[in-house]
Amino acid sequence: MLDQLVESKSHSVENTKRNSLLLGVLTCAVVLVVGGVTYSLYHIDYGLGSGDIELSTLVAPVPVEDEPPPKPEEKPKQQVQADTRKELIQNIMSTPVKPPDQTSTVQNKVKEMRLNTLTAIGNSDADTGADVGNKFGGVTTNAGSSSGTSTEAPKPADDEPPPPKPKPAPKTVSGGVLNGKAVNLPKPAYPPAARAVRAAGAVTVQVLIDEEGHVVSASATGGHPLLQAAAVSAARQARFSPTMLSGQPVKVSGIITYNFVP
Repeated sequence: MLDQLVESKSHSVENTKRNSLLLGVLTCAVVLVVGGVTYSLYHIDYGLGSGDIELSTLVAPVPVEDEPPPKPEEKPKQQVQADTRKELIQNIMSTPVKPPDQTSTVQNKVKEMRLNTLTAIGNSDADTGADVGNKFGGVTTNAGSSSGTSTEAPKPADDEPPPPKPKPAPKTVSGGVLNGKAVNLPKPAYPPAARAVRAAGAVTVQVLIDEEGHVVSASATGGHPLLQAAAVSAARQARFSPTMLSGQPVKVSGIITYNFVP
């Protein structure tokens, strides 16, 4: 029994020493690991001094002025070719501007102007002009050298008159009741059928009068049906004086009233 107790005590001491050694080794390992991590954290170079990251000052963008639109290119004036003559002699086929100062039977040796072509005074008689048509042929005063070029565009000989303005359409005015404005207002006949039933009363007729005072249309707008036809027939025969508006005759629309008494 005692042998067993002694043997157990000796194992307990060994285990204690062994555990202390392991704890010391583990502690040293932990210290080394923590120290290494701490050292690496304080000595890591994040590239701040390598020049990869630069601090720049943010500056607001400078407003750029809009460029002005390009100016349209001026087209060069068209050069109009013109004949040159030392002396301007009108063509015999053209309408004379004025009669000659004197007549002669001697043949004229001066070269005459061509038809449908501009001609200018020059140093020689040269046919360099182009055909410009009957309305533009003639003499130009703005000539260059003897080549006969002209910087002025040909102008028409005769200005055409402007077309006449169309006359405004005649207006129609309202005349209201037209009985008192009539020059001739015939009385309507009393129809026998209306007399038989003793039809009576007022009949109104809508009429349209033209610029000369004639009734061009008539239609009954009220009254006994047996009396309307006679009223319309009498209204068509009525005559009125022309109605003027701003010095111009106009159409008139109005009412004619007829009273029928049995």
